[in-house]
Amino acid sequence: MAETVLECTGLRKHFGGIAATDGVSLRIEAGEIHAVIGPNGAGKTTLVSQLSGDMYPDDGHISFRGRDITRMPAHARSMLGLARSFQITSIFLDMSVIANVALAVQAHRGHSFRFWKPAAEDPELIGPAEEILAASALAERRDTPARALSHGEQRQLEIAMALATEPTLLLLDEPMAGMGPEETARMVETLKKFKRDKTMLLIEHDMDAVFALADRITVLVYGQVIASGSVEEIRANEDVKRAYLGEEEASHA
Repeated sequence: MAETVLECTGLRKHFGGIAATDGVSLRIEAGEIHAVIGPNGAGKTTLVSQLSGDMYPDDGHISFRGRDITRMPAHARSMLGLARSFQITSIFLDMSVIANVALAVQAHRGHSFRFWKPAAEDPELIGPAEEILAASALAERRDTPARALSHGEQRQLEIAMALATEPTLLLLDEPMAGMGPEETARMVETLKKFKRDKTMLLIEHDMDAVFALADRITVLVYGQVIASGSVEEIRANEDVKRAYLGEEEASHA
Protein backbone atom coordinates (compact mmCIF):
# COMPACT_ATOMS: atom_id res chain seq x y z
CA MET A 1 0.00 0.00 0.00
CA ALA A 2 1.32 3.44 -0.98
CA GLU A 3 2.44 5.88 1.69
CA THR A 4 -0.11 8.58 2.54
CA VAL A 5 1.64 11.93 2.10
CA LEU A 6 -1.27 14.19 3.01
CA GLU A 7 -4.71 13.50 4.44
CA CYS A 8 -7.46 15.87 5.41
CA THR A 9 -10.72 15.00 7.13
CA GLY A 10 -13.87 17.05 7.60
CA LEU A 11 -12.46 20.40 6.44
CA ARG A 12 -14.98 23.19 6.79
CA LYS A 13 -14.55 26.86 5.93
CA HIS A 14 -17.42 29.34 5.98
CA PHE A 15 -17.56 32.88 4.62
CA GLY A 16 -20.66 34.35 6.16
CA GLY A 17 -23.47 31.94 5.36
CA ILE A 18 -21.57 30.26 2.51
CA ALA A 19 -19.72 26.98 3.10
CA ALA A 20 -16.71 27.13 0.77
CA THR A 21 -15.61 23.71 2.00
CA ASP A 22 -18.19 21.59 3.76
CA GLY A 23 -16.70 18.48 5.34
CA VAL A 24 -14.03 17.81 2.70
CA SER A 25 -11.92 14.67 3.18
CA LEU A 26 -9.24 13.39 0.80
CA ARG A 27 -6.00 11.41 0.83
CA ILE A 28 -2.95 11.96 -1.38
CA GLU A 29 -0.57 9.05 -1.83
CA ALA A 30 3.16 9.17 -2.56
CA GLY A 31 4.05 9.41 -6.25
CA GLU A 32 0.59 10.27 -7.55
CA ILE A 33 -0.92 13.26 -9.24
CA HIS A 34 -4.22 13.79 -7.48
CA ALA A 35 -6.50 16.24 -9.29
CA VAL A 36 -9.32 18.20 -7.68
CA ILE A 37 -11.96 19.38 -10.13
CA GLY A 38 -15.34 21.05 -9.90
CA PRO A 39 -17.39 23.91 -11.31
CA ASN A 40 -16.65 27.54 -10.47
CA GLY A 41 -17.42 28.22 -6.81
CA ALA A 42 -16.96 24.58 -5.82
CA GLY A 43 -14.36 25.46 -3.15
CA LYS A 44 -11.21 24.24 -4.91
CA THR A 45 -9.01 27.27 -4.19
CA THR A 46 -10.31 27.48 -0.61
CA LEU A 47 -9.34 23.84 -0.17
CA VAL A 48 -5.80 24.28 -1.47
CA SER A 49 -5.41 27.43 0.65
CA GLN A 50 -6.23 25.39 3.75
CA LEU A 51 -3.80 22.65 2.74
CA SER A 52 -0.99 25.16 2.11
CA GLY A 53 -1.58 27.10 5.34
CA ASP A 54 -2.64 30.33 3.67
CA MET A 55 -6.00 29.86 5.37
CA TYR A 56 -7.00 27.87 8.47
CA PRO A 57 -10.12 25.69 8.47
CA ASP A 58 -13.00 26.43 10.83
CA ASP A 59 -13.16 22.72 11.55
CA GLY A 60 -11.40 19.54 10.45
CA HIS A 61 -7.92 18.07 10.49
CA ILE A 62 -4.92 18.05 8.13
CA SER A 63 -1.95 15.70 8.47
CA PHE A 64 1.24 15.75 6.38
CA ARG A 65 3.41 12.64 6.50
CA GLY A 66 1.66 11.67 9.72
CA ARG A 67 2.12 15.06 11.39
CA ASP A 68 -0.75 17.33 12.37
CA ILE A 69 -0.33 20.60 10.43
CA THR A 70 -3.89 21.92 10.77
CA ARG A 71 -2.78 25.12 12.54
CA MET A 72 0.76 25.28 11.19
CA PRO A 73 1.62 28.47 9.25
CA ALA A 74 2.44 28.30 5.56
CA HIS A 75 6.19 28.95 5.92
CA ALA A 76 6.52 26.08 8.41
CA ARG A 77 4.67 23.72 6.05
CA SER A 78 7.03 24.76 3.27
CA MET A 79 10.01 23.83 5.44
CA LEU A 80 8.49 20.36 5.89
CA GLY A 81 8.27 19.89 2.12
CA LEU A 82 4.77 21.08 1.24
CA ALA A 83 4.90 23.74 -1.46
CA ARG A 84 2.29 25.78 -3.31
CA SER A 85 3.80 26.88 -6.58
CA PHE A 86 2.88 30.55 -6.59
CA GLN A 87 3.29 30.80 -2.82
CA ILE A 88 6.97 29.94 -2.71
CA THR A 89 8.13 31.35 -6.02
CA SER A 90 8.79 34.93 -6.96
CA ILE A 91 10.20 35.49 -10.41
CA PHE A 92 12.97 38.06 -10.73
CA LEU A 93 12.03 39.53 -14.10
CA ASP A 94 15.40 41.11 -14.86
CA MET A 95 17.32 37.91 -14.15
CA SER A 96 17.84 34.98 -16.49
CA VAL A 97 15.88 31.76 -16.33
CA ILE A 98 18.85 29.81 -14.95
CA ALA A 99 19.55 32.49 -12.33
CA ASN A 100 15.95 32.33 -11.10
CA VAL A 101 16.10 28.55 -10.68
CA ALA A 102 19.55 28.75 -9.05
CA LEU A 103 18.13 31.21 -6.52
CA ALA A 104 15.35 28.77 -5.69
CA VAL A 105 17.99 26.08 -5.09
CA GLN A 106 19.88 28.56 -2.91
CA ALA A 107 16.76 29.39 -0.89
CA HIS A 108 16.06 25.70 -0.26
CA ARG A 109 19.58 25.19 1.04
CA GLY A 110 19.23 28.11 3.42
CA HIS A 111 21.95 30.30 1.97
CA SER A 112 21.85 34.06 2.27
CA PHE A 113 20.20 36.16 -0.42
CA ARG A 114 22.71 38.99 0.10
CA PHE A 115 24.74 37.90 -2.92
CA TRP A 116 22.31 37.25 -5.74
CA LYS A 117 24.71 37.43 -8.68
CA PRO A 118 27.10 34.68 -7.51
CA ALA A 119 24.15 32.27 -7.29
CA ALA A 120 24.07 32.17 -11.08
CA GLU A 121 27.78 31.32 -11.16
CA ASP A 122 28.01 28.82 -8.27
CA PRO A 123 28.38 25.28 -9.69
CA GLU A 124 26.70 23.81 -6.60
CA LEU A 125 23.58 25.81 -7.47
CA ILE A 126 23.81 25.80 -11.26
CA GLY A 127 24.14 22.00 -11.48
CA PRO A 128 20.76 21.20 -9.85
CA ALA A 129 19.15 24.15 -11.66
CA GLU A 130 20.28 22.85 -15.06
CA GLU A 131 18.98 19.36 -14.25
CA ILE A 132 15.53 20.81 -13.60
CA LEU A 133 15.62 22.94 -16.76
CA ALA A 134 16.71 19.92 -18.82
CA ALA A 135 13.46 18.20 -17.85
CA SER A 136 11.35 21.26 -18.55
CA ALA A 137 10.36 23.13 -21.68
CA LEU A 138 12.74 25.97 -20.80
CA ALA A 139 16.12 24.37 -21.50
CA GLU A 140 16.62 26.47 -24.64
CA ARG A 141 15.64 29.63 -22.74
CA ARG A 142 18.37 29.16 -20.13
CA ASP A 143 19.95 32.61 -20.52
CA THR A 144 16.78 34.51 -21.43
CA PRO A 145 15.66 37.23 -19.00
CA ALA A 146 12.44 36.16 -17.28
CA ARG A 147 10.83 39.40 -18.45
CA ALA A 148 11.11 38.21 -22.07
CA LEU A 149 9.23 34.96 -21.44
CA SER A 150 5.64 34.44 -22.54
CA HIS A 151 2.92 33.97 -19.91
CA GLY A 152 3.08 30.22 -20.32
CA GLU A 153 6.87 30.19 -20.06
CA GLN A 154 6.72 32.24 -16.87
CA ARG A 155 4.34 29.65 -15.41
CA GLN A 156 6.82 26.98 -16.48
CA LEU A 157 9.54 28.90 -14.67
CA GLU A 158 7.41 29.09 -11.52
CA ILE A 159 7.01 25.32 -11.59
CA ALA A 160 10.74 24.84 -12.14
CA MET A 161 11.52 27.10 -9.18
CA ALA A 162 9.05 25.22 -7.00
CA LEU A 163 10.63 21.90 -7.99
CA ALA A 164 14.07 23.32 -7.15
CA THR A 165 13.05 23.40 -3.48
CA GLU A 166 12.66 19.59 -3.60
CA PRO A 167 9.13 19.48 -2.17
CA THR A 168 7.56 16.24 -0.97
CA LEU A 169 4.17 17.53 -2.16
CA LEU A 170 3.60 20.23 -4.76
CA LEU A 171 0.25 22.04 -4.78
CA LEU A 172 -0.53 23.33 -8.27
CA ASP A 173 -3.44 25.78 -8.41
CA GLU A 174 -4.52 26.01 -12.07
CA PRO A 175 -1.02 25.93 -13.64
CA MET A 176 -2.54 26.05 -17.14
CA ALA A 177 -4.63 29.19 -16.49
CA GLY A 178 -4.35 31.74 -19.29
CA MET A 179 -2.41 29.44 -21.60
CA GLY A 180 -3.12 28.66 -25.22
CA PRO A 181 -3.26 25.08 -26.54
CA GLU A 182 0.46 24.85 -27.39
CA GLU A 183 1.60 26.21 -24.02
CA THR A 184 -0.84 23.91 -22.23
CA ALA A 185 0.54 20.92 -24.11
CA ARG A 186 4.09 21.86 -23.12
CA MET A 187 3.08 22.22 -19.46
CA VAL A 188 1.38 18.81 -19.52
CA GLU A 189 4.52 17.22 -20.97
CA THR A 190 6.69 18.93 -18.33
CA LEU A 191 4.51 17.68 -15.47
CA LYS A 192 4.49 14.18 -16.96
CA LYS A 193 8.28 14.12 -16.77
CA PHE A 194 8.16 14.73 -13.02
CA LYS A 195 5.31 12.28 -12.43
CA ARG A 196 6.19 9.45 -10.00
CA ASP A 197 9.26 11.36 -8.80
CA LYS A 198 7.04 14.06 -7.32
CA THR A 199 3.69 13.91 -5.57
CA MET A 200 1.29 16.61 -6.77
CA LEU A 201 -2.15 17.97 -6.02
CA LEU A 202 -3.51 19.54 -9.19
CA ILE A 203 -6.36 22.06 -9.32
CA GLU A 204 -7.24 22.53 -12.96
CA HIS A 205 -10.19 23.45 -15.23
CA ASP A 206 -8.69 21.98 -18.40
CA MET A 207 -10.20 18.48 -18.38
CA ASP A 208 -7.98 17.21 -21.19
CA ALA A 209 -4.95 18.11 -19.04
CA VAL A 210 -6.52 16.52 -15.95
CA PHE A 211 -7.28 13.25 -17.74
CA ALA A 212 -3.77 13.20 -19.24
CA LEU A 213 -2.04 13.69 -15.89
CA ALA A 214 -4.15 12.47 -12.98
CA ASP A 215 -3.88 9.11 -11.26
CA ARG A 216 -6.90 9.88 -9.11
CA ILE A 217 -9.51 12.63 -9.16
CA THR A 218 -11.66 14.16 -6.43
CA VAL A 219 -14.74 16.12 -7.50
CA LEU A 220 -16.02 19.07 -5.45
CA VAL A 221 -19.47 20.60 -5.83
CA TYR A 222 -20.69 23.34 -3.47
CA GLY A 223 -17.84 22.58 -1.08
CA GLN A 224 -18.56 18.87 -0.81
CA VAL A 225 -16.84 15.81 -2.29
CA ILE A 226 -19.30 14.02 -4.57
CA ALA A 227 -16.85 11.47 -5.98
CA SER A 228 -13.23 10.34 -5.74
CA GLY A 229 -11.52 7.66 -7.79
CA SER A 230 -9.52 6.79 -10.87
CA VAL A 231 -9.89 8.65 -14.17
CA GLU A 232 -12.03 5.81 -15.52
CA GLU A 233 -14.28 5.82 -12.44
CA ILE A 234 -14.78 9.59 -12.61
CA ARG A 235 -15.49 9.51 -16.36
CA ALA A 236 -18.20 6.88 -15.76
CA ASN A 237 -19.75 8.48 -12.66
CA GLU A 238 -23.26 9.74 -13.44
CA ASP A 239 -23.28 12.26 -10.58
CA VAL A 240 -20.05 13.78 -11.93
CA LYS A 241 -21.41 13.91 -15.45
CA ARG A 242 -24.48 15.80 -14.26
CA ALA A 243 -22.64 18.14 -11.92
CA TYR A 244 -19.52 18.96 -13.88
CA LEU A 245 -18.49 16.99 -16.95
CA GLY A 246 -21.84 17.69 -18.59
CA GLU A 247 -21.24 21.38 -18.05
CA GLU A 248 -17.83 21.05 -19.72
CA GLU A 249 -19.31 19.21 -22.68
CA ALA A 250 -22.03 21.82 -23.02
CA SER A 251 -19.44 24.62 -23.04
CA HIS A 252 -17.74 22.97 -26.04
CA ALA A 253 -20.97 22.33 -27.92
